[in-house]
Amino acid sequence: MNIAFFLLPKNDVVTVTEDSTLRQTLERMEFHRYTAVPILGKGGVYVGTVTEGDLLWYMKNSEGKVTFETASKFHLRDVPLKMEIKPVSIDADMEDLINLAKMQNFVPVVDDMGRFIGIVRRSQIIEYCEKFVTRDPSLPKQ
Repeated sequence: MNIAFFLLPKNDVVTVTEDSTLRQTLERMEFHRYTAVPILGKGGVYVGTVTEGDLLWYMKNSEGKVTFETASKFHLRDVPLKMEIKPVSIDADMEDLINLAKMQNFVPVVDDMGRFIGIVRRSQIIEYCEKFVTRDPSLPKQ
């Protein structure tokens, strides 16, 4: 199955840029109630995914320099990302997508130039797999 079938396109995904301030990032995440969002670089290239934890650890380790009041003076590009949320190519197969989704709530999807084109949510993959499990007569019934 083509993973484009599951793609939530870039226009429908909440993202931030490397140039976003910490305050902009925090407010965007809070407004949309997300715990992680993709980061885009110049030309729409996927750079990584920032999590609430990344922001909190950055603020904690700043020795009081970064507070919510001063967060607009600091840029996201300076925040170390604790987790490497790997993207998948739009040409990848379902096995690659499933392997990444085991460890991530969503899988970023990129084109052959590394440009971000959307995400696939783990819930969509589980729903897809569920169809096979519920149809397989060899599996034990509960």
